[in-house]
Amino acid sequence: MHIEFRHLRTIQAIHLAGGLARAAEQLHITQSALSHQIKGLEDQAGVELFVRRSKPLKLSPAGLRLLALAQQVLPQVEALQDEFSGLRAGSHGRMHIAIECHACFEWLFPVLERFRQAWPDVDVDIRPGLAFEALPALLREEVDLVVSSDPEDLPGVTFVELFDYAPVFVAAQNHPLAAKPFIEAADFRAETLITYPVERSRLDVFSQLLIPNKVEPAAIRQVELTAVILLLVASNRGVSVLPDWVVREVKYSSDYVTRPLTKAGITRRLYAAVREDDRGKPFMESLLQLAGQEARKLQAQ
Repeated sequence: MHIEFRHLRTIQAIHLAGGLARAAEQLHITQSALSHQIKGLEDQAGVELFVRRSKPLKLSPAGLRLLALAQQVLPQVEALQDEFSGLRAGSHGRMHIAIECHACFEWLFPVLERFRQAWPDVDVDIRPGLAFEALPALLREEVDLVVSSDPEDLPGVTFVELFDYAPVFVAAQNHPLAAKPFIEAADFRAETLITYPVERSRLDVFSQLLIPNKVEPAAIRQVELTAVILLLVASNRGVSVLPDWVVREVKYSSDYVTRPLTKAGITRRLYAAVREDDRGKPFMESLLQLAGQEARKLQAQ
């Protein structure tokens, strides 16, 4: 038996209209064409779908089974059509994000809240578990945007500049290194360094300072939350290196100080990596714009 969507729409229309004439009018076909369609469907099924000579026209038990299928399938088809229309118009889509910058969660959440309000039909998700295989996941279309400070030359991927930041040394006010105007790599040799639980190559203090100078801290303590890192630093349990905007925004205590890394300071840039084919999507443009606005707020603090 070959059932088409038009058959399901026909059964539903006749049931709701209670007769062939009104149903044909609603379906924008002639009553003769509608009768022919029903006859063909009954011939396929081998059973009658309607109780003849009933007013209003009623469905037979077999017709009711077909009606139940129509009521189940047609709303799903209509929803899919609406979704495809939204995709063509740029109002529907998916925005799955992977983050290589651990501290960026606190910056990204306000951006996503504003984005959710502006684009309620876009599916938003954050995939921190992909953080260190994020760019390959972007190429495989498992995620749609990667927040990263390490741009690469990848075919089909563009890196959009978000904002610059400075990794800064953070220590308790009474820590001996707090008296220095700037911090050098050698200063970490006697210190417990408190970091996020990520690979060394993804931490600015290692990639930009310690690894190039072949310096190893006395100890390393890994902590998940920025607030806990700052509390431990203020308690003189160790020192840390955090983006300057994080320390400005998350001020849990006045018992710590910040110092630049090296006399000249270190500057890093944060990027949003997206597939070139997605760059022009309206909701992608909107997210990048909101990200830039939030970044300017951070820099203005």
